[in-house]
Amino acid sequence: MDYKEIAEQIYTKVGKKNNITDVTHCMTRLRLKLMDYDKADTDAIKKIQGVMGININEAELQIVLGPGRVDNVFSEFTALMDNEASSNNIEAFSSKSGDIKKPSIGDGKELHAQIRAKNATPFKLLTKRIANIFIPMIPGFIACGLLTGILGISFKINPELTSWPIIQLLTVMSNAIFFGLNILVGYNAAKEFGGSPTMGAILAIVLSHPNLANINLMGNNLVPGRGGIIAVLMVAILGALLERYLKKIIPEMFSLFLTPLLVLLIGGLTAIFILQPVGQIIAEGIGMAATTAIQQGGVITGFILGGIWLPLVMLGIHQTMTPIHAQLLSEYGVTILLPILAMAGCGQIGASIAVYVKTKNKFLKKTILSALPVGIMGVGEPLIYGVTLPLGKPFIGACIGGAFGGAVQAAFMVGASAMGISGLPLAATTNNIPVYLVGLVVAYIGGFIATWIIGFDDPEEEEE
Repeated sequence: MDYKEIAEQIYTKVGKKNNITDVTHCMTRLRLKLMDYDKADTDAIKKIQGVMGININEAELQIVLGPGRVDNVFSEFTALMDNEASSNNIEAFSSKSGDIKKPSIGDGKELHAQIRAKNATPFKLLTKRIANIFIPMIPGFIACGLLTGILGISFKINPELTSWPIIQLLTVMSNAIFFGLNILVGYNAAKEFGGSPTMGAILAIVLSHPNLANINLMGNNLVPGRGGIIAVLMVAILGALLERYLKKIIPEMFSLFLTPLLVLLIGGLTAIFILQPVGQIIAEGIGMAATTAIQQGGVITGFILGGIWLPLVMLGIHQTMTPIHAQLLSEYGVTILLPILAMAGCGQIGASIAVYVKTKNKFLKKTILSALPVGIMGVGEPLIYGVTLPLGKPFIGACIGGAFGGAVQAAFMVGASAMGISGLPLAATTNNIPVYLVGLVVAYIGGFIATWIIGFDDPEEEEE
């Protein structure tokens, strides 16, 4: 596939550099922030070979390309922007009139900020910022979770492996994310909220320090790690906000010394006396709510959660689950919510296969074939934006399939030792692989049958 050609076509159809204020990418999507979204020819972008679909979310144009492909297209896309920027600079420098005014990046960012302020709610923006704290840690959760799952399977096959030094070393590696989790959360939280990342990490260390166990204040023994991830989040955010405030009121010549000292003293003492107890109440509440809902609600809870997850993803509310997964992993070693929610993507697999079997549209068949492998591996965006959502009814079929799969996972309270992955790879991280796989197949079948019954309007072949 010619990645440069794909990038050039997208670049032209979104209005080139003068209309682009920012460009980033995730695992599957090229994300563009534009000055004028009406200038983007979305219909033409959809027809570009290699594009699986598009979505505009919170004033951001997301072009679904799929894993691997998006990295290559992003590199070519940014190269095009850099080349045009160089050309514009030369043109402006050589111009004798001196009054050529190019649209500036700053102007575009200001416009984008106005659009976001109008369309995004404070709650969604806050949850997105909280999610941004954990997103950089997902590769660590994936690596440690998969290694934990592989070791767990190995121990069941041969229990004597636990005495092997190399296996013991691998066990240490599989648990590494949890030993440094509070520090990573503190670092990222302070950074996200505009404070010093190092101070965020230090405040997290204060809450986790083993010597706290040797201290008794007012008849109460301090507990290292009390309040879990929630307490760390609160103290790191408090420290960042406090640091920003102190820098405004402390003279510059003293700020270098006083600001970090006061952040440590005020933030640390507030955390020990207030935030840790509050964090413990919240953390215990989250754990109890999750386990009680699934224990008592069983298949009904799983059916509901598995069925509504895709719509929540579309609304952006799914980001609220990221810190909850992290807290459950920190407290119990597994999250019982992830296997249930992962079934939504599995329902999409079944729905997309049903569309493939019934449709006569060759382009749609090709799109499904290219997106199914990554969908099975847990990356569902290509199928959402390229198949089920544009067709409408198959999206409902996918939700139904996810509901049935979620019911199976909840019935047996399957837990996963990782987050950030789903689909087939998640099986290796679960504490009940056979049941997880059964639920996965149920979601496939449920999504297929529901979509087959509901049907859809088969799009006509477009003439070249």
